[in-house]
Amino acid sequence: MDSNMFEFLEKKLKENIHISREEFEFAKTMFIPKKLRKKRFLLQDGDPCIYTTFVEKGLLRSFRVDDKGNEHILQFGMQGWWVADLYSFLTGEPSEYNIEALEDSELLLITKSSWDQLLNEVPAFERYFRVLIQNNLIATQRRLMGTMTTTAEERYNSLIRDFPDITQRVPQHMIASYIGVTRETLSRLRSQLAAGS
Repeated sequence: MDSNMFEFLEKKLKENIHISREEFEFAKTMFIPKKLRKKRFLLQDGDPCIYTTFVEKGLLRSFRVDDKGNEHILQFGMQGWWVADLYSFLTGEPSEYNIEALEDSELLLITKSSWDQLLNEVPAFERYFRVLIQNNLIATQRRLMGTMTTTAEERYNSLIRDFPDITQRVPQHMIASYIGVTRETLSRLRSQLAAGS
């Protein structure tokens, strides 16, 4: 197993919890390292989400396709982020989402049974995941409220502020989907912002 595959996970863990060398070495045995090429799927709509995934390197997106064939992006998963359909992962129900690599990516996958074992045997991980889930809930609520109460320009500016390099890494139609506008609206918005700067 390539120990470099765990570098970023260790860094993120140490930002949030104290974990001993022995605990981290045990934790590493619970994960399945995976390289996923660009445009390949980690999860497809209708399949159960059997892994929660740490993005060690690369970029993924979680999205759903509606009845008209329109994509709706829920999340971009960047280096240091976790990606999963948490409902499907916890219940075993089929997922309604797709998770696709937007760049060649290096991932660390963990199954539900290994996740449960890790939480039982390394209490620091339970604290870590509790903080992650709390932060995810807060971010989800803010995003939902933002969708209902902010303008497209404000949502775009917020995305650029939070992820400065996203316009170089993600096609414009995906950014439009993420902020909930058409490609044409995003194009107009970017022109107006460029003219105003």
